[in-house]
Amino acid sequence: MTKQIFLNYMPLKKLAVLLLFASLYSCGKAGENAGEFAAPKPEVDFLQAESLTGEVDKKYPGLIEGSVNVDIKAQVSGYLEAIYVKEGDYVTKGQSLFKIKGDVFAEQVNSSRASYKSALAAVANAKLEVEKIKPLVEGKVYTEIQLKTAQANLDAATAQAAQAKAALGSSQLNADFSLIKAPVSGYISRIPNRIGNLVTPADAVPLTVLSEINTVFVYFSMSEADYLSFMKDSNSKKSVSLIMADESVYEHKGTLETASGNVDRTTGSITMKAIFPNPKKLLRSGGSARIVLQNSLSSVVSVPMASVKDIQDKFFVFVLKDSSKVAMVPIEIAGSAGNNYFVKSGVKSGDKVALNSIDVLNDGMEVVPKNAPKTPSNNN
Repeated sequence: MTKQIFLNYMPLKKLAVLLLFASLYSCGKAGENAGEFAAPKPEVDFLQAESLTGEVDKKYPGLIEGSVNVDIKAQVSGYLEAIYVKEGDYVTKGQSLFKIKGDVFAEQVNSSRASYKSALAAVANAKLEVEKIKPLVEGKVYTEIQLKTAQANLDAATAQAAQAKAALGSSQLNADFSLIKAPVSGYISRIPNRIGNLVTPADAVPLTVLSEINTVFVYFSMSEADYLSFMKDSNSKKSVSLIMADESVYEHKGTLETASGNVDRTTGSITMKAIFPNPKKLLRSGGSARIVLQNSLSSVVSVPMASVKDIQDKFFVFVLKDSSKVAMVPIEIAGSAGNNYFVKSGVKSGDKVALNSIDVLNDGMEVVPKNAPKTPSNNN
């Protein structure tokens, strides 16, 4: 009985051994197949960077002002009687703009003129009195003191006449101020008041603003570091360009001036002024624009923008460190021109920079490198 059981068990044992060998064999094949189906290494084009000299454009937002901006305000109080211009009109120096009701000013002139005539008559009477007393003093009819008193009365009358003349001039000026004229040539801005409104010299809002825009000033701010870099660079083009609000480039070049002699302590910036001719009157006071300055850079490395990865306002490139692995390197950008960045640090001449597949690359990843031509000079 025992022998029969042993004989029946032998085939089962052989089957178990066969299954074990089959399992081990299949595991080995699976490992080989896993190697065969691993993800392929990405093929990446690399460009060998080189040091060069280039020009970089830096843009700054600015505000446009006319070369002359005049707030037109009333110099006397009164009701607005007439408006001779419309918003947006171009006016010439001396042209009438507004009229304040002037009846009261005319009456003041008449009153002052009458007072002045009365003062002149008093002077004449005092003068006659002095001339009458002088010979009588010599005949001992009048005393010397009486003569001096008459002379003092003449001096007082003369002073009163001068005071009356000044009052007459002041009233005439007020009457003239009731007619408001353009102090300069330029364009009329908004006119907030209407006929019948009471206007005074203390009004916070002017009657209008007159802007002379044959030449315009564009004010902008630049950092202290940019200012020093630009002023130290003897190769920098001191003429400036302007990009208008519609993104088109203004046809005329401008000149640059310092608008403030001091650096703002709170912002660390300095205010600059660019001056542009405006023969076609395209640029208007109150408008916005961007100033473009060109600065020369030496011994910088140029890399295509497409090869730069931006992560939380920090910039990186992938550099080939050995025959097949890449390293993600942080860089500092000095500026841009065309489709290239100028790199101040992080990449040096001779480094091979990845041009494509940067979205799938990781630090230390193995790649299949391919060569690309050297960086062309970009002096736009």
